[in-house]
Amino acid sequence: MSNLSTDESGRASSRALAAAPLAALVVLLLGACHQQAPLAPPAAMVLASPVHSDSDAGAGESIRYPVEAAARYSNAMSFRVAGKLIERAVRLGDSVRKGQVMARLDAVDAQKQAVSAQASLEAAEHRLVFAKQQLDRDQAQFAQNLIAANQLEQTEDAYAAALAGREQSAAQLVVARNTLQYNTLVADHDGLITSENADTGQVVSAGQAVYGLAWTGDMDVNLDAAASDLYRIAVGQAASITFPALPGRLFDARVREVAPAADPQSRTYRVKLTLRQPGAAVRLGMTGDATLSPATATGNAAADGPTFNVPATAIFHQGKDPAVWVIRSKDSTLELRSVTVGSYGDRSSLVTGGLRDGDTVVLAGVHTVYAGERVRQTKPLFDGEGEGGVVQQAASNKAGGSVTTAAAR
Repeated sequence: MSNLSTDESGRASSRALAAAPLAALVVLLLGACHQQAPLAPPAAMVLASPVHSDSDAGAGESIRYPVEAAARYSNAMSFRVAGKLIERAVRLGDSVRKGQVMARLDAVDAQKQAVSAQASLEAAEHRLVFAKQQLDRDQAQFAQNLIAANQLEQTEDAYAAALAGREQSAAQLVVARNTLQYNTLVADHDGLITSENADTGQVVSAGQAVYGLAWTGDMDVNLDAAASDLYRIAVGQAASITFPALPGRLFDARVREVAPAADPQSRTYRVKLTLRQPGAAVRLGMTGDATLSPATATGNAAADGPTFNVPATAIFHQGKDPAVWVIRSKDSTLELRSVTVGSYGDRSSLVTGGLRDGDTVVLAGVHTVYAGERVRQTKPLFDGEGEGGVVQQAASNKAGGSVTTAAAR
């Protein structure tokens, strides 16, 4: 009886030992089922701010540039033939009238050529008269069958040659007279002598500048505009001009011309404004300041649609295309949005397409974030930091540490 009890207790102990690992495994599995899901990483802090359309503000701001007064039309005065300059009738700063003699070349050779051409014309006319008389006689004799037909044909040929010779001599006389006239330099417009480029006694070539002539009439003021301001300048735009040499006086002007291409050295665009009533007080070469009123002309880039001024540090290039990081309002995640940049500046860029009024744009650290990242917005500490000022803001990194972003000036 005792042996049976011992066997039963042994078998119970064996079953208990075999069930122990299984119970432990069940406990572990139940513990794993009740374990909490891993926590999401904290939102990264980014320097961001809403952007608002500044089309009205940009178009409403005046532009100021230094200007220089210049004649609207000017040209170099030169002889059309070569020769020795023997007389200068006007000097630098003189006013001239249309048709006034300005300078003369030695015209002795030209006079002789004109006399020779006149003599050639007279000889050709005499030959033509003789040929006509001979033709009349031969025609009368041929009508009476006194001469052969070939003789009449020869007479007709001689008459035609004499007629052509007379026309040629007449044309040569015209050329000789024009050449003689070209030895005298005459003003072709009313104006002012702005430069002297040849001295008396000098041998000048055809087309060589002798004087610079600024035409009397409309006067321009010229300025060189930066590419970033072109969208605010349009033909017909009003402007006011002041000159330090004429204190207390204000002159009205209009934009007449905007250069289609930049100057290769300065990379600026020449803008010409016409003074409406310059008066005699405004002299060529005077320097002053032009204040251009807000442009309202059709075709102005500011009037084509809303524009946004964003810091240069907010621009992120997706390949060759510019883009910005925009924070979605529904879930505070980042979206990379392509934009159109009208112009780039040292501290800010003009975005003309791709943004909507009120979009929240990341202002700095655009190369440290990624699409879909959950972020938390922090605003610039001081006014102007969103426009390219120096900003440093501590932000949480992916592991809960800190990361610093800076908007470089």
